[in-house]
Amino acid sequence: MESIDCAVIGAGVVGLACARSLAAAGREVVILEREAAFGTGISARNSEVIHAGLYYPPGSLKARLCVEGRRMLYAWCAARGVPHARCGKLVVAGTALQMEALTQIATRARANGVDDLRQLARDEVAALEPQLDAHAALLSPSTGIVDSHALMLSLLGEAERHGAMLALGSPVVDGESTADGIVLRISGEMPTELNARQVINAAGLDAPALGRAIRSPAAAQAPQARFARGVYFSYTGKAPFSRLIYPIPEPGGLGVHLTLDLGGQAKFGPDVEWIDAPDYHVDPARAERFYTAIRRWWPALENGRLQPGYAGVRPKIVGPGQADADFRIDGPDRHGVPGLIHLYGIESPGLTAALAIGDHVAAMAQG
Repeated sequence: MESIDCAVIGAGVVGLACARSLAAAGREVVILEREAAFGTGISARNSEVIHAGLYYPPGSLKARLCVEGRRMLYAWCAARGVPHARCGKLVVAGTALQMEALTQIATRARANGVDDLRQLARDEVAALEPQLDAHAALLSPSTGIVDSHALMLSLLGEAERHGAMLALGSPVVDGESTADGIVLRISGEMPTELNARQVINAAGLDAPALGRAIRSPAAAQAPQARFARGVYFSYTGKAPFSRLIYPIPEPGGLGVHLTLDLGGQAKFGPDVEWIDAPDYHVDPARAERFYTAIRRWWPALENGRLQPGYAGVRPKIVGPGQADADFRIDGPDRHGVPGLIHLYGIESPGLTAALAIGDHVAAMAQG
């Protein structure tokens, strides 16, 4: 049986960021990815938004790592030529009845250290985005977009520069903690066992199941995975907006919003649909709900403009009707098993926070 220092399970943006931070700290790292390429799961099915840190409870991991990660991400992209844009976004109150919710978002954002927000009245909103019908809005200049694949490629390259290795087609079936480390059983074309002194479970949607499959006292603390699908519809033509447009958040997500890619193409989504297992089907009939939701703030949206795009699944650890959970990064301080770190519920703003999560995990591993 081969022995290694660190095994990172999962080669999405968060797993790659963890591997990069560990390798940069001088650790020997192998990244185990079950698919034939990196970044084909959650990281390939999101809106590619760089979040400012508006929505998360002050003091939470989501708030702290989002704000820290956003600053790190802009610097990383600028230094390494990763395509990105600081395009800004507007959070919209459609009526006076939503002003209290808008004020609460602003208060929470400032408590999180977001210090560049501006509240705009109706005429100021119209001056920025003439097609937008809003009673008022919050302008977040530090919200942006990023090419997530290019970001992951840069993280992998940096990890490999520090000696990390990527093992594709290497699904981890289960494992067991021992006195000498954590033994992982890997299937695939060449089934094997690997003894790792440190294991980082960054398996995304599969992280809770894998947390139970690695036999140790930590297994009993693994949460139940919950899945919330969100579908996107693309816009045919050029949308008349230069910024991202978000409504007031809804339970389970941030509401059907408009995002732009780096070429200026618009898409709308995601909505929220609780499902029993990951499923990426996009029902074209859901477009009717999108038209209704979007026309609350863009009344001029024409019929026939929305086309089915793609779907993503949020890796929730709470179910419908429950308050959103914070990131769970479970290390030995929580579960008592040396060398084992589980990452649970790393949904949005996981992409924005990835670099900060990586450094956080590396510090836990050193500890």
